[in-house]
Amino acid sequence: MLAHPAMSRFARTLVVLSALAASAAPALAAGPKAYVGNFKDNTVSVIDTAAERVVATVPVAAGPDGIVLAPGGRSAFVSGSSASAVSEIDTATDSVTRSIDVGKGPQGLAMTADGKWLLVAVNGDDRVAFVDTAAHGVSASVAVPKPHTIAIRPDGRQAYVASQEPGHFALVVIDMATRAVVTQIPLDKPPRDLEFDADGKSLYLTLAGVPAVQVLDAATNQWGAPVSTGVSPHIAQHFAGMASGVVVVQGPGELMLFDPVARASVRSIGVGKQPHWLDLSADGRKLWVSNEGSNDVSVVDLAGGPMHTVAVGNAPRKIAVQRVAASQGAKAVQAVQATHAAGSAHVAIRNFAFEPAQVTVEVGQTLTWQNDDGAPHGVVFKNGTGGIDLLLPGKAFARSFDKPGVYEYACSVHPYMTARVTVVAPQSRS
Repeated sequence: MLAHPAMSRFARTLVVLSALAASAAPALAAGPKAYVGNFKDNTVSVIDTAAERVVATVPVAAGPDGIVLAPGGRSAFVSGSSASAVSEIDTATDSVTRSIDVGKGPQGLAMTADGKWLLVAVNGDDRVAFVDTAAHGVSASVAVPKPHTIAIRPDGRQAYVASQEPGHFALVVIDMATRAVVTQIPLDKPPRDLEFDADGKSLYLTLAGVPAVQVLDAATNQWGAPVSTGVSPHIAQHFAGMASGVVVVQGPGELMLFDPVARASVRSIGVGKQPHWLDLSADGRKLWVSNEGSNDVSVVDLAGGPMHTVAVGNAPRKIAVQRVAASQGAKAVQAVQATHAAGSAHVAIRNFAFEPAQVTVEVGQTLTWQNDDGAPHGVVFKNGTGGIDLLLPGKAFARSFDKPGVYEYACSVHPYMTARVTVVAPQSRS
């Protein structure tokens, strides 16, 4: 029996509509996601880091040049350097929820640890804009000539801005509380990127035309011995929990690991063409490197396993990796809530402090630490037992105690963060 022509057309239309709907819906990611800005496509590629494949492509403001994730990875902010806006992406749906007007030519982005303030280097307007992330608009501005990239100290007190004003290259230091420039550090060459290490003691800076990473003592603003590299280093980082620092070296197309104490190269790993940016995976085991010249991302296994490559869009620049998947974050919250309901004690890590700093539990009772900060922390006990070296934002850690006593502990990343647990014998209950 032959199908009626009208019915055939209807069936074909249904198939097309179904295919379009399937392509429009964001794919669910099994693991945390990585967000990659494709500079020449005006898009962001979303990668499932567990499957190592692109699961969505998001149109954003023209010239995506800066990317930063909010604490917990719930939102991604992308600056459009060829536009006047920052695109805000909801990472649950991988869609742009709003466009924030910040001024002409926004480039580098930085966010405070609590996620309340987004700093934007508005290069075309010679200022740094303070965006209130709750109000979704610019609240204040600080005049800085030709700002390019920004780094906020982990304690949140100051922001350092790379100023590329011709003939007057400098690091401009802004007091975050008063929103005023407090000092300027002159430079001989144009500054490229700058990043604080995990404890905020050192600032790593790269300069155009200089085959080395400059190291600034953040307490004194004095320069120390540099780290020699190949041609054109771009971003240098020393992530929490890593023994080595890492730097992307664009000339030879490599990722160089260096000793942050000796400030000497440890080893180099070849990646793609013209690598631009990097970030650390949620589990601290892999580095994700965007390669602007080969339109892909290199996934480097720090344990020495094979390197993988993920194809993305045209001219990928910035990359930012979630520290926890949305589903994992929800499970962690549910687990913490369940332990609360069962009568277990809880310590929140926020604003670079343990809250409460002193807690009392009974023998056999579970104590849970929840990292509510935007920075990695750790829980290391003075007696050397039962802690965790690296607790990423959004993650929880639990421990029970089998003996009474006083257990002192500190943060492995920020040793000045200290607290104690007092364990007592179970109280008799009638």
